Amino acid sequence: MKRWSAVAIALLFAACTALWHAPQASGQADAGWVTLFDGKNLDSFTPIGDANWKVADGVVVADKGNGFLVSKNTYKDFQIRAEFWVDAEANSGIFIRCTDPTNVTSKNAYEVNIFDKRPDPSYGTGAIVDVAKAATVLKAADKWNTYEIIAKGPKFTVTLDGTRTVDGAENAEHPEGRIALQYGAGVVKFRKVQIKPL
Repeated sequence: MKRWSAVAIALLFAACTALWHAPQASGQADAGWVTLFDGKNLDSFTPIGDANWKVADGVVVADKGNGFLVSKNTYKDFQIRAEFWVDAEANSGIFIRCTDPTNVTSKNAYEVNIFDKRPDPSYGTGAIVDVAKAATVLKAADKWNTYEIIAKGPKFTVTLDGTRTVDGAENAEHPEGRIALQYGAGVVKFRKVQIKPL
């Protein structure tokens, strides 16, 4: 009987320890991440242009006009995780290190493209326009996708749905700036955007 009691106490102790560590592990997994968009509001962004961005059903969506959602804060070295959905006609992208928050272009920022029908597909979805061609050309239309973008010093890494499309490209032209979500054509949705300073 004593042996069974000792085993039961040991099992109970192990279970309590696991439960105590579980929230800590979860907190560590999210440590350092800042949510820019969580499906509820656009408080972290300033819209420019005339794109008809609206928040509904946990996503921000646009399907008319042309414009950007520009972050209110400036970032230097960081990692981004962004979930997005586009249709086949969409022209979108995540612009990083935007140096002019009132006039975002691929000349004053780095454009991580979302553009399946771009005439030159090597700079289409998964590429950084005019900086790094996509090592693997992927299509993003009609499904939820996850971009993971790392900018550290002059080096950039882009991963789309687990596939590395840009690996260690270098460009030092824009050392820091805002983040901008683009709407150019088609239907574009974002449902989660997070950033982690490095």
